[in-house]
Amino acid sequence: MPFSAAETILDEIARLPDHRLYGRVAGVLGMTVEVAGLERVLSIGSRCVVIARGDRRVPCEVVGFRDGRALLLPFGKLDGVGLGCRAELAEAEPVVHPAAGWLGRVVNALGEPIDGKGPLPQGPQSYALRADPPPAHGRARVGGKIDLGVRALNSFLTCCRGQRMGIFAGSGVGKSVLLSMLARYTATDVNVIGLIGERGREVQEWLEDDLGPEGLARSVVVVATSDEPPLMRRQAAHLTLSLAEAFRDQGREVLCLIDSVTRFAMAMREIGLSAGEPPASKGYTPSVFAELPRLLERAGPGQAGQGAITGLFTVLVEGDDHNEPVADAVRGILDGHIVLERQIAERGRYPAINILRSVSRTMPACNEPEENALVESARRLLSTYEDMAELIRIGAYRQGSDATVDMAIRHYPAIEAVLKQDKNERADLAGGYAALAAALGLEWPSAQAGSSEDAPPPPPETVEQGAPA
Repeated sequence: MPFSAAETILDEIARLPDHRLYGRVAGVLGMTVEVAGLERVLSIGSRCVVIARGDRRVPCEVVGFRDGRALLLPFGKLDGVGLGCRAELAEAEPVVHPAAGWLGRVVNALGEPIDGKGPLPQGPQSYALRADPPPAHGRARVGGKIDLGVRALNSFLTCCRGQRMGIFAGSGVGKSVLLSMLARYTATDVNVIGLIGERGREVQEWLEDDLGPEGLARSVVVVATSDEPPLMRRQAAHLTLSLAEAFRDQGREVLCLIDSVTRFAMAMREIGLSAGEPPASKGYTPSVFAELPRLLERAGPGQAGQGAITGLFTVLVEGDDHNEPVADAVRGILDGHIVLERQIAERGRYPAINILRSVSRTMPACNEPEENALVESARRLLSTYEDMAELIRIGAYRQGSDATVDMAIRHYPAIEAVLKQDKNERADLAGGYAALAAALGLEWPSAQAGSSEDAPPPPPETVEQGAPA
């Protein structure tokens, strides 16, 4: 429920400290600042401001305690911070005040504008950066199908409103271009995009060339580049979800995109190791795997009367190993995964989605029976072709040996053409099924697929009839 102006003012007054406490810097090691004198009033997550030489203020956050001293990590550079520098206690729970005027803007992890378009308007209600997800028993169920504008996803990996999907890919396989297509073409009210640990050189290129003015106009973009401290990268991910929650509470349908969860996990690893936490798997500390569900569970359907946050999160798999610790943990949290494969990209088919290794957990329940029959038939043909691909390429398979393999060979190029899509092309749900049916040589109603007034097309049972000669 929106706050009144009086309630907002009272809320801000309540956040003001009635007195000011400060301690002193007692040690600096690497990125960690040790502060003495405040350990009795600080707790994990508390904020302090260290006054560096030249009166430069460096915001910091408490990440642990050791030998009676508080361990802080900075949100900025530690240049000028030395022994005896003053450390002032700041507000314990940082908040943001998003408003509709944030659409079309680019902000940093602190919610400050970095696009040179002037100050941001402040909304009446405050949102905590580290909010809890809605209670499980109070959440609505996922909604109906959502049009993602990407033919391969709409047809083979249909998503619902409020679903959370992971995009798993190695570097240079096209996940950033796929994200830009989703941001421009998905049928939602608002996009909230988090670029976590992105290369600074590529941010402006992605905003101007890939996202474009049309996509940016209905988006809020949160940026924390790879050269920023780990606290900034972690907070950028949480700020992205806080902004998505703000629009969700207004009853809007929100698309939340984060690129990438892996760099968020790497930031959490740096924070944990700096605080003295022991490494567990591949150097990742236990707190990383505890923090991932706290972040990702914030996406999804809201409570009754609210909108939904449809989440699509990229996972950068190291060395193309889709079973590395972060990918494995994220796959178990989300409602499906989209696998981008380097071998597919190398043969020039974009988006390079491996349909057979990708899963949407809301399918087939969200589809009509005839849609499921069509998709399953296409999947079987793809699977049959991939099983025989090596023999086919070297010419060891003899035409006519197996009717099912012959059918797979005949239809495979047409199915591949359906999966291929230029980044400037938008595809809708109905058109995807029609194109897939045409690739299989089947009749398909011209009206919206799934309409009760249309007779379902005959299932392509010929796929099952092939028997070895």
